[in-house]
Amino acid sequence: MSQETAQHTGAWVVFTQASFVASAALVGFGILFMPLDFWMKGYLAMGTVMLVQSCITATKTLRDVHEGRRMVNRLEDARTERLLMSVGKE
Repeated sequence: MSQETAQHTGAWVVFTQASFVASAALVGFGILFMPLDFWMKGYLAMGTVMLVQSCITATKTLRDVHEGRRMVNRLEDARTERLLMSVGKE
């Protein structure tokens, strides 16, 4: 059984982090300079923060589910391989 894991390059990690920071800053500046009352800006900022938080939580949950299924598949593959080896010895 091969255990290959995909590794991200350093450039990709830096790009994704920079993209997140840039988009968060642009949304923040957009909310700050909107011609709205303070409470409306606060509401938009709060909604934006909660949206980012829920996106991060959803992404982590989906990844955890995927990793869990992958581990179950590895266990099933190991059982199948062991069964085939025992059948082959007979």
